[in-house]
Amino acid sequence: MFKYHCLNPIADIGLDKFTANYEKTEDVNEADGILVRSAAMHDMELPEKLLAVARAGAGVNNIPLDKCAEKGIVVFNTPGANANGVKELVIAGMLLACRDIVGGINWVSDNKDNENIAKAAEKEKKNFAGTEVQDKRLGIIGLGAIGVKVANVAKHMGMEVYGFDPYVSVDAAWNLSRDVKHALNVEEIYESCDIITIHVPLLDSTKGMVDKAAIDKMKDGVILLNFSRDSLVKEADVLEGIRSGKIRKYVTDFPNPMTAGQEGCIVIPHLGASTEESEDNCAKMAVKEMMNYLENGNIINSVNYPNCDMGICSQAGRIAIFHRNIANMITKFTACFGDEGINITDMTNKSKGEVAYTMIDLESPATAEMISKLQAISGVFRVRVVK
Repeated sequence: MFKYHCLNPIADIGLDKFTANYEKTEDVNEADGILVRSAAMHDMELPEKLLAVARAGAGVNNIPLDKCAEKGIVVFNTPGANANGVKELVIAGMLLACRDIVGGINWVSDNKDNENIAKAAEKEKKNFAGTEVQDKRLGIIGLGAIGVKVANVAKHMGMEVYGFDPYVSVDAAWNLSRDVKHALNVEEIYESCDIITIHVPLLDSTKGMVDKAAIDKMKDGVILLNFSRDSLVKEADVLEGIRSGKIRKYVTDFPNPMTAGQEGCIVIPHLGASTEESEDNCAKMAVKEMMNYLENGNIINSVNYPNCDMGICSQAGRIAIFHRNIANMITKFTACFGDEGINITDMTNKSKGEVAYTMIDLESPATAEMISKLQAISGVFRVRVVK
């Protein structure tokens, strides 16, 4: 029996996927797995028995990834589950920036008591005129699940689409319209596109990537869309770009005191994944990932450990070892089994940065003594008996 705890409300359509072998607990210290959306976990005391954290969404900045890795706690997210919802809001944001729809709506609201509002509107509407997106050049930085969907829709809207992603996956490439032009570097996006949208993860290498130097390379009157993370953009530089006329509009889904209410900024209250469908998809995907890991030891869509899938174990035993990604670890593991006369029937080892994950199937169950020997090896964080 596995126990799980929800730090945030999780859609019932996801929780209903749990089988009779799972029990919900209100005591986080009893949990084998935690399901979370936005709750902050950095100051949380992680339970000793905790094996997995599944984030029902893509961003994981609310979870202490390194701390979890060192405790052998696998952190999952749900990439692509909310991609359609975010894609639709990106397209809406682009249209709001090109056409002064918000300004027009606000004018109507301010003049609601005017009996001649229809006639007045005909005179005022020139103040809210905008531009069409057809034939405009859209630059997409990051061709993941969301970026690909935005690119394909933009092509159907008659836009000329350029994409840049040096690490584009095979799946993304297959799903991307062949009419999307591939930029060789991000500078090509900056220098040639009328509208630029960012869809990259927040990493040390991407934090603040859109700064004054980047903005200076952009076309005058560029529209900038940020539905990924506010920290990808140095927003003080963006505001200066708006004041100078370099940036026509900045659309962001991340409200903060710097951009809220500022001229030239369209700030949306983090609605990207706020659809019933997105929340349902994230919940179902998070539960599926957690169940596969707890039952089989398989890791799919982890952000702090490598993906590793050995299917359902048909042997007498399976163990999982969390350890540092250093030389000679596999030799030490196999020597332990050899000394005990335990035969290994299958094994896989994957690494991700400074950490690694090894799964081993055995002809006979691992003994408590064997687990203690593995745990005592320098560089091992945790040894888990899956079966």
